[in-house]
Amino acid sequence: QVQLVESGGGLVQPGGSLRLSCAASGTGFNMYAMGWYRQAPGKQRELVASITGGTITNYSDSVKGRFTISRDAPKNTVYLQMNSLKPEDTAVYYCYAILRLGTSPTRGQGTQVTVSS
Repeated sequence: QVQLVESGGGLVQPGGSLRLSCAASGTGFNMYAMGWYRQAPGKQRELVASITGGTITNYSDSVKGRFTISRDAPKNTVYLQMNSLKPEDTAVYYCYAILRLGTSPTRGQGTQVTVSS
């Protein structure tokens, strides 16, 4: 069974940076896709970034140009580099992974990101 462990959240001032990591375990296969979504209180869940096949990336409009998703395929680890953070980026960030096309995603436990002065 695939398990995801996230790390890297915390408190940062506006304009600062954070790097989130998510490591998948429980499988010897490379993930078909991995990514991040976030959930802020009172707001809809938002898909922030995804990476498919190791090279195809997608970002929400709200983070384009500020966030970068990358992946270490042999380690089944995905990273989210977040720069120029804004207070509106405050949310719980969840990692997800899809083992094969057509299968249900696995979700991590979430990591809190707070952007505040």
